[in-house]
Amino acid sequence: MLLKSDRRRWALAGIAALAAIGTCVAPYASADEGGDQARTQKKAAALEEVWRADFDGDAGSLPSGDDWIIDKGHSYPGGPDNWGTGEIQEYTDSTDNIQLDGDGHLKITALKSGDNWTSSRIETKRTDFAAPEGGKMRIEAGLKLPDVSGDEALGYWPAFWTLGDEYRGNYQNWPGVGEFDIMENVNGQNTTHGVLHCGVNPGGPCAETQGIGESHECSGDCKSDFHEYAIELDRSGETEELRWYVDGEQFHSVKESDMDAKTWSDATGHGHFVLLNLAMGGAFPDGVAGSQTPTAATKPGGSLTVDYVSVESTGGASK
Repeated sequence: MLLKSDRRRWALAGIAALAAIGTCVAPYASADEGGDQARTQKKAAALEEVWRADFDGDAGSLPSGDDWIIDKGHSYPGGPDNWGTGEIQEYTDSTDNIQLDGDGHLKITALKSGDNWTSSRIETKRTDFAAPEGGKMRIEAGLKLPDVSGDEALGYWPAFWTLGDEYRGNYQNWPGVGEFDIMENVNGQNTTHGVLHCGVNPGGPCAETQGIGESHECSGDCKSDFHEYAIELDRSGETEELRWYVDGEQFHSVKESDMDAKTWSDATGHGHFVLLNLAMGGAFPDGVAGSQTPTAATKPGGSLTVDYVSVESTGGASK
């Protein structure tokens, strides 16, 4: 596993790291050391970092309140129940559920007391992460998924995603404001998902409530190693495009031409804020399992571990 302090070795990785690039099976260290496809693209596009969270701090402390809002309860005030997804946990700001580990990581942990599950969800204070007209934006994170599998993982739903800026304080304008699911994983499966939500619900050009999605196999290694999950919004060509990556490998894209101009603009042509959470139960894990989750066999204590989150752009996102 490559820690942030080890990244000075990038230049020394050379050809050996290139051989490791492929699927999510390739370790985070190799992808980060090797001058991979994503880094080449970023260099060519002259992307500049406009915001970053590295989660440095004392073990047991909360993430910076200057950067993050910790959501609590079962909904936003006045928002849909169970966060609109059917997830059953209560989000808290307890350090039992969310804390820095002292080694530059954030851990979000799902716990159970009696019949009640608790976990955590955070979102950036900033809502202005956007691709400039004629430019690009990239949002990425280094993540390690909860180390649970089989029946013990039923109901686990870690996610790294964004929502359109106008959702904050409104809560009734989804999915028209846009949602970019950069990484979702359910029930401990060896698969992560990238999804665009847009338009109207149900139906519409994004086939809601499912959205336009694609999956990426990660062969179990996504639970034991960190991997880089990213999305790019590219407005530099004749046709704008969203692209999803794992460790530099593109596995999904949605283009402006896939829908009407207004729906695309409403979903992408403005600021977004970034979220990280570990949900339990809800429509996605229930649908994959074919029954209600979590179950009596689900094991508490699994954690979504976050190494960093960064936002880069070609000079357009506010600094």
